[in-house]
Amino acid sequence: MTISVTPAARLFGDDFATRAEDAYDALRAAGPVAWAEIADGVHALVVTSRRAAADLLKDTATYSKDSRMWAALQQGEVPADSPVLALMAFRPSLLYTDGDRHARLRHAMDDCLDRINLHELQEITRGHALGLISGFAHTGHADLMSQYADTLPLLVFTDLLGCPPQLTGRMVAGCQGMINAGPEAGKGAAELAQCLSEIIQMKSTRPGRDCTSWMLSHPAALTHEEILHQLVVLVGAGTIPTAAWIASGLRLLLTDDDYAGDLIGGAVTVRRAMDRVLWTRSPMANFSAHYARHATTLHGVPIPAGVPILISHAATGTDPALPSLGYDHRSHLAWSAGPHRCPADSQAAVIAQTGIETLLDQLWNLDLTDAEVPNRPGPFHTCPAALGIRFRPQPVDPPATGGPRDLHTADPRHHRHPPL
Repeated sequence: MTISVTPAARLFGDDFATRAEDAYDALRAAGPVAWAEIADGVHALVVTSRRAAADLLKDTATYSKDSRMWAALQQGEVPADSPVLALMAFRPSLLYTDGDRHARLRHAMDDCLDRINLHELQEITRGHALGLISGFAHTGHADLMSQYADTLPLLVFTDLLGCPPQLTGRMVAGCQGMINAGPEAGKGAAELAQCLSEIIQMKSTRPGRDCTSWMLSHPAALTHEEILHQLVVLVGAGTIPTAAWIASGLRLLLTDDDYAGDLIGGAVTVRRAMDRVLWTRSPMANFSAHYARHATTLHGVPIPAGVPILISHAATGTDPALPSLGYDHRSHLAWSAGPHRCPADSQAAVIAQTGIETLLDQLWNLDLTDAEVPNRPGPFHTCPAALGIRFRPQPVDPPATGGPRDLHTADPRHHRHPPL
């Protein structure tokens, strides 16, 4: 049955890209949960209240992650070429499952991530960062989105997955196509899946010390289809938000007087700026789709069954009802919460912090060419569309580029950073 919807805001398009907070204000005015249009003809409920979001994320008895419950999609009311389907349509991975199946897939994911030596990950990230910086350091200007932040996490993850060099370019292009909530999103997702399928086939006969091989040999006995979609989630969730985190962190450090002055004096760490970004510009803007198993209410708002309910990680971080505790504590929902909390927060933090620190260490007299730039279009990510910089041109020594490394550690717990 079609549900009558009057959206309080549109979470896509030029207006949202330039004035996202206006859309979140409109949603808040409509209640702790309100209707929004997330793409042409596609509607969802969006939770902007932090308290309501936390309650939903922990209530697995009432809410499911299985997008096959999306009534409008099953009834053919969502356009087949809608850009939101690249991230919302069902896949047999931990992102879209519940209960025992989710626990099995999450256990395999956690075990594989725990085998990554974070000190080695830092070295790999720095090697790729130096390689990218060397490509523009002599010019005195760059767009840090297209030339650095977008590409760095993807290059790191090609190493983590044991990707052969001949597939790296295709993987990067496919994932970047999936980022954009536009006509190419589906094509990008398909290309990424094809690349990962080829890696799985290769590692099935020639395993190595990498996440793909570890997933193949895990005692949970995942099928190749399950591994494929696990890796799609790992790449998508581990690279796209990390790129946004790097870019927003650099923008904050270079534009906010409180941070810029202290950064020169060494009084404020990069990590503190990164923590503030997670509160005020959550890289995952509106995501964590859930579906009510039956008609219910959430903080007094009627919730129909079969309707996508997105958590606005961006709006919950700036919820006016939150107490003023500053940004140093980490009770934000940028990593989500409950059983579906992001499993790769430590790895993302290493990549983002190393990427930011390496760039600041390598370039002198760094300044943004335009501090006021719109975000990328689409509802899912908070990410600058561009990040132009100018700096003193300088030669750089040829870097030791990142490449396939031995990611194994005898006791991975000794290398895990504390959760954010």
